Amino acid sequence: MAEPTISTPVNKVVVRFSGDSGDGMQLTGSLFSQSSGLAGNDLTTVPDFPAEIRAPQGTISGVSSYQVQFGGTEIYTPGDKTDLLVAMNPAALAANLKFLKPGAMIIVDADEFNRKNLKKAEYENNPLEDDTLSDFRVIKAPIAFMTKEALKDMGLDTKTIMRCRNMFALGLVYHLFSRPLESTVAYFEKKFAKKPEIAKANSKALQAGYSFAESTEINALSMHIPPARLRKGMYRNIDGNTAVAWGCLAAAEKTGKTLSLCSYPITPASEILHELSARKDLGVVVFQAEDEIAAVCASIGAAFAGNLSLTTTSGPGASLKSEAMGLAVIAELPLVMVNVQRAGPSTGLPTKTEQADLFQALYGRHGEAPLIVLAASTPDDCFEFAYEACKLAMEHSTPVILLTDSYLSSGNSPWRITPPQELPDINIPEYKGAPEDWQPYQREAEYLARFWKYPGQARFEHRIGGLEKKENSGNLTYEPLNHELMVKLREEKIARVAKKLPKQNVYGPDSGKLLIVCWGSTYGSAKTAFTELLEEGHDSMGFTHFNYIKPLPENTGELFSRFDELLVCEQNNGQFAAYLQTQYPGLKIRNYNKIQGQPFFVDEIKQKIRETLEESEYAG
Repeated sequence: MAEPTISTPVNKVVVRFSGDSGDGMQLTGSLFSQSSGLAGNDLTTVPDFPAEIRAPQGTISGVSSYQVQFGGTEIYTPGDKTDLLVAMNPAALAANLKFLKPGAMIIVDADEFNRKNLKKAEYENNPLEDDTLSDFRVIKAPIAFMTKEALKDMGLDTKTIMRCRNMFALGLVYHLFSRPLESTVAYFEKKFAKKPEIAKANSKALQAGYSFAESTEINALSMHIPPARLRKGMYRNIDGNTAVAWGCLAAAEKTGKTLSLCSYPITPASEILHELSARKDLGVVVFQAEDEIAAVCASIGAAFAGNLSLTTTSGPGASLKSEAMGLAVIAELPLVMVNVQRAGPSTGLPTKTEQADLFQALYGRHGEAPLIVLAASTPDDCFEFAYEACKLAMEHSTPVILLTDSYLSSGNSPWRITPPQELPDINIPEYKGAPEDWQPYQREAEYLARFWKYPGQARFEHRIGGLEKKENSGNLTYEPLNHELMVKLREEKIARVAKKLPKQNVYGPDSGKLLIVCWGSTYGSAKTAFTELLEEGHDSMGFTHFNYIKPLPENTGELFSRFDELLVCEQNNGQFAAYLQTQYPGLKIRNYNKIQGQPFFVDEIKQKIRETLEESEYAG
């Protein structure tokens, strides 16, 4: 039997919890991530669950998983291959063998490897009894039996007892990584305050798993992962959707504006709606509309009325919102639309990740309708870029689209809670003249932002709308030259935002043969690949990552000119690469695209970089 790849001491580990959709793997992984965060580890997570609401139980298509990479160093990805797999049934084992490192450890619920479940998982023979798993360290734990034994005196029905199997498994893993139980027990007591018997059952199962590990070979494999050296401050684990919600809340508090969210539920953006619906204590106004069109139109009304206005969606909903987003552009209203991208087209793979809505964000409106486009790169920096989206929308009186995706929305990473005084100021252009001299489309000089006035402000009553308006006055006109002027003004207004953006940075050498380029959520995998190759001695390349998509930072063209060619890595069919080509004609660009509903693996990008460098050297 192979030795495990993880041993004491170790600096980082990848753990994957996997089972049936009803086995509670998402909760199990989330609780383990929380315990790792409390231990001071840096971490990144990724959940993976079926698109079907009720996938066939016990089948490979019904497998739900949660992966976390944690350690005492900076962690940028949830990991490529797994050091430890917890498989709650044969289907979970079958679905995840491809994700295991050679010599990895597997903990299985041996009780579930019966003839019926093996058949559902398409196994002809029991993999625990042949040489299928000979390359791995396998721990055959009777999880179902031991859970029943631990809870047999509680008077619970069998179904309720079996729902605690995941906590027994979690107890095993807690012992393996020397995790205390107290915080998880406290979680049960809070979550099930009205059902104390359920809290007690989960706690007992957790403790039973921990105790079982002490009496088996798992005990000899226990290890301690050192805490990471993170910036001083108070931290909590946060997922991307929660971070977006809190970033918008912070912007509302900073400006004294009422935050309005007008949305329609859609996977994977709905959790932003859920989070802000619970924030009435902070003055949030939430409207769940009957459809996507009603939602965005209501959000335009909220912006017109002077609120910090937000609408959330995914790709299909963004399509329905496109006409109204054009209205927000011509009315020049501050409005933030968050698009949590998922794999398409149409319903596509609704629980899988993709970056394929970039063209939609840039061009997906009729007429000339420019707006600002941003993209977040990690679950925790969704807070920063949600705040930035609100800031730019209000400062420039324009709609802003913030792109996240499924990978970010449900993934977790440690977030340093940002003190309010550290947040940048939001300077909304103020009209300082007499009310009688004000007109609806007057602008401040430097950035051409329309002064944001709204009904209810005495002596500033006005109307705006979707028909073209005469410059400054807002009166309806069909004058050809005025229309051309207004179209160019709106485009120039967005272009001038670049003057305010931070310069685009390059990691590693600032010139060379190859520049690795990515945007949005590909950051973690691409940066890790680049860093590892740099450490291996590949010093003729640089790395840059984009959060500001439209407009691009002012120094982007100059930065590109210092490298012979670009390798653009993205999870679509080459949209950002094509966009860069239109902005900087003549660039030598290579595309590296992945469109599989899964994030990039570090090793995939490393291999592509090596191949590109070799081809460049051969050609040169």
